[in-house]
This record gives sequence, structure tokens and C-alpha cells, in this order.
Amino acid sequence: MKLDQTIRFCSSADGTRIALASCGKGQVLLRAAHWLSHVDYDLQSPVWRPWLQALSARNRFVRYDPRGCGLSDRYVADLSVDAWHADLEAVAETIEEPQFVLLGLSQGGALAIAYAARHPERVSRLVLLNAYGQGARVRAQTDAERLEAETLVNFIRVGWGRDNPAFAQFFTNLFIPDGTPEQHRWWGDLERLTSAGDIAAQLLWNMQGIDVLELAATLSVPTLIAHSRGDMRVPFDQGCKLAAAIPGARFVPLESKNHVLLPEEPAWPVFLSELAAFLGQDRPMRPLAVREAGLTPVEAALLDLVAEGLDNREIAERLGKSVKTVRNQLSVLFGKLDVHSRSQAIVVALSR
Repeated sequence: MKLDQTIRFCSSADGTRIALASCGKGQVLLRAAHWLSHVDYDLQSPVWRPWLQALSARNRFVRYDPRGCGLSDRYVADLSVDAWHADLEAVAETIEEPQFVLLGLSQGGALAIAYAARHPERVSRLVLLNAYGQGARVRAQTDAERLEAETLVNFIRVGWGRDNPAFAQFFTNLFIPDGTPEQHRWWGDLERLTSAGDIAAQLLWNMQGIDVLELAATLSVPTLIAHSRGDMRVPFDQGCKLAAAIPGARFVPLESKNHVLLPEEPAWPVFLSELAAFLGQDRPMRPLAVREAGLTPVEAALLDLVAEGLDNREIAERLGKSVKTVRNQLSVLFGKLDVHSRSQAIVVALSR
């Protein structure tokens, strides 16, 4: 699959430069930032490229590098979680569509939860994968658990960026234990390319203090939560707690050990199928001529109603619009499809 992306920059509240990238067309699917991100390098990745291909097939998939990582400003004074929230706010402001689907992976889930609580009018749906509501230090209940969280941060300070197979193997196995040698090698390269060791350690320490579990209980947005049973980075129980906290959330256990799902494992198509159903995209792929016409989500929905055989008046009633508005929108739609009548538009819509 040919994959193109557009990279641009925006400024966070404190002036920090944030790099964001988008690929695909359709409704906007915005991924809240997570640790270890590089929007340019991801395009070549045997780990992240399949994600870009899958999520941009029917959406405009937007993602960004958090401060301290990737193409965003690396050396900034404020690496707090509050600053990460401000970065997400800045990226969301660049999206012209009134609503978008918000995706949170790992600690990106906490950012997504907080944003959805503050801006429920902008989030049409919330998707959380291997996410948590409480960071490692917050959820620690014993001295051993607190020591484990602190040790991981110190381990990064000491070993990050070194050409040390022992460090690379330990750290990579926390994220993709079932990865191939190529995927493991790439993940090790990502660690060195995306951030400096002292920054990575400070970011992780701040993430360990995240606590949005009570805030999650206030959400009213439709939510899908999926979590790998054997996740070695974020315990399965954290996904269960989020599902119990968020009213009406759908919870999907995944048979995987990986924190980042890989395209070769059985859990990958399960997650994509659940996501497609949740987003109402589980119907067959639209014909090539329709996909290449550059229809907006509104125009695509209008074409579906035409294909159902509805006339202008019936479409107007269904959408709560005037007949004149529907007529004008159909004129634009027919122009994009290069057709001259409803019957021709229906043939294009139903062709395979």
C-alpha cells in the first residue's frame, strides 16, 4: 500500500514546537502522544508502519511527537504532564473538523481521557489500547513496586543510547517481547533516535505520576477499551480498571504479550475488527472511484443515502437539512464523482 504523509508544526501554549503528521482521508482519528515517537522515522518502521497503513485506510490519521521526542523540540524546560496536555490541546486546535475520534495508546490514554473530559463536544469516540489511568508510582502499593518504578527510571538514565545488547534486549522486551529480530533492532534504534536519555528518564518519571482514574468516571463519550492479557509494560488489570470506571465502555481482552500490537499476531486483526465496528466502518471498503474522489465525510454519508434510493426530500428529512441544501450538496458530489445523474452515482457507489 502506498503511504504518504504530510508533516507540519504547531506551537504549544509555552511556544514549544510540536511536530504533527497526517495520512489518509476521511474522518479524523487523532492519536494522543505516547512515549518514544518519531513521526518521520515511523514511516519506515516494521512496528509502526502497519499501524499507519491500517488506520489511514478509512480515516485521516493524525499523530504527533510529544515535546522532548522526535521532530518536536527536544530540549525544553517543562516536561510535565500538564505540558503534554497543553501539547494535545494545541494539536487539536489545528483540526478544522468539529469532531474527531481520539485514540490513546499507553500513557496517551490518560491524555485522551483528560482531553475528552474537558472537551466532550469535540470527541465523537474514544479508543484506549493498553492504557492506564494511574502511573506506576501512583498505583504502587508496596515498597517493592515503588522500587521497581524508580529502578526503571534510573536504568534509562544509565543505559539509554549505549550500544549495549543487554539494555536493548531488556527494554525492548517490555514493549514487544514477541517481536521479530528486525522489529527488535528497529525498536532499539528508535530509543536512540527519538530522545536523549535524561529526557526519556524525566518523561517516564512524570508519567509514573499520572492519575486520571476518577476523571475517567465523569466521561460521557462512547469508549472502546482493548488490553493485551500478557502486557509486560502496563498490567492487564489497568485496562479492566478503566473499563469499570468509564460509563458504558466496551472492553476487549486481547490474546497478546505485546504492549504495541504487531501485524503478525492474532490479536492484530481482532483489534482492527473491533475498531472498525466501533467506528461504523465494518462495511466493505468503498469502491476505488469513490475513495479517489476526495469526498468529505458529509458527502460520503450523502452518497450512502442516494445509494439507498432516497430522494432529496427523504434525504433532507433524514439529515435535518433543507431540500435546497441537499440539492446543492448533491451537485458538488456528482461533480467529484464525474457523474451527471442519481442513477450514475448509484452505479459508482455500488460498483466493486
